[in-house]
Amino acid sequence: MLWIGPPPTHSNAPPPDELEQMTAIARKYDVAERDARNRALGRAGEERVLAHERTNLLAAGRTDLAEHIRWVSHVDGDGAGYDILSFDTDGRDRLIEVKTTNGWERTPFHITRNELAVAEERRSDWRLVRLWNFAREPKAFELRPPLEVACSLESGPP
Repeated sequence: MLWIGPPPTHSNAPPPDELEQMTAIARKYDVAERDARNRALGRAGEERVLAHERTNLLAAGRTDLAEHIRWVSHVDGDGAGYDILSFDTDGRDRLIEVKTTNGWERTPFHITRNELAVAEERRSDWRLVRLWNFAREPKAFELRPPLEVACSLESGPP
């Protein structure tokens, strides 16, 4: 099982040692190597959430729903605006976008315009599951739209 707690508040501050680590990493890195590591980390996070969703549905006696969970980003590609199609125990869709980092709960992550658009279009179904501290002791929280309530959204390059 994955520990899922409440999202952080805007008043959280980064741990001091992580600020130094992030600064050192930002000074010099191999872009291709970083991209490969990020893809592997993202995939591992999605696998963890997929297993968590199946476990929850099986524990609730919903084997029928657990059998229909779909790893959309792996099977269909990364353009649906979410990574996993799962279900609430009442059968309603859970469209899950997974964001994984090895940093703390407030480490920045990238979200696409498409993901934001799907979040807006399917507000009642869409979820962002934020995995953090992944390499050491994975923890998570879940956000629902509108994301602006809990996140600072900054526009990047097109």
